[in-house]
Amino acid sequence: MKPHFVLAFLAFCIGLFACKSEASEDSSTVEASPMEDHPEMNAQLTSYLDSVVQSVPHLPAERIAQLDQIATFVSQSAEDDVTNLVFICTHNSRRSHMSQLWAATAAAYYGVTSVHTFSGGTEATAFNPRAVAAMQRAGFSITNPGGTNPMYQVRWAADADPMLCFSKRYDDVTIPYSNTVAVMTCSDADKNCPLIPGVDLRVSLPFVDPKAADGTPAEAAAYDERAFQIATEMTYLMQQIAGA
Repeated sequence: MKPHFVLAFLAFCIGLFACKSEASEDSSTVEASPMEDHPEMNAQLTSYLDSVVQSVPHLPAERIAQLDQIATFVSQSAEDDVTNLVFICTHNSRRSHMSQLWAATAAAYYGVTSVHTFSGGTEATAFNPRAVAAMQRAGFSITNPGGTNPMYQVRWAADADPMLCFSKRYDDVTIPYSNTVAVMTCSDADKNCPLIPGVDLRVSLPFVDPKAADGTPAEAAAYDERAFQIATEMTYLMQQIAGA
């Protein structure tokens, strides 16, 4: 065989090997991306989530470890079994509602249908108007029917079914306890609820209470900061579940 034919054959083999290696590497990488087949999300909320996604890689390792516990539980559940995430804080007025809404919205964003979200407290008060305002600033459409404990109708898209948010105890009849993860969003609730019947997994994921800034010039910024943090962590969680 002539030398130039040998060289050409070797070059062909090397190129073929490289292509196969690239294909193998690409197939081993699972990356969640926003789903396309869902009601069109509010434009403001979509823009907000685009910023949130950019913050996900900067999450602290200790928070990722807690969130991964939840993702692993969901991933190991039966394919046709829905996992109920129940976010619990003391008054079910701020952090737990924000977590419920962001988890549901991130699930819709990534096409995760195996997760349903709820929230409750060790006592019932009301979904705090400051937290409601922060979620509206993020892009949610929220209707307040009035009353001392309003049953807010929250939408992430104009034609999406409303998420009903009102303050309730963690053992309220509207909260299912089957294949359930209890996510403790404040240290007080974590301490005062040592046992929650019917829970399959309990994860402590406390957030700093924005209530400390109530009535101060920093009030809106404190609530916006907490909303963005919770949105980032729930987005990471749904990315892991969608890419599992």
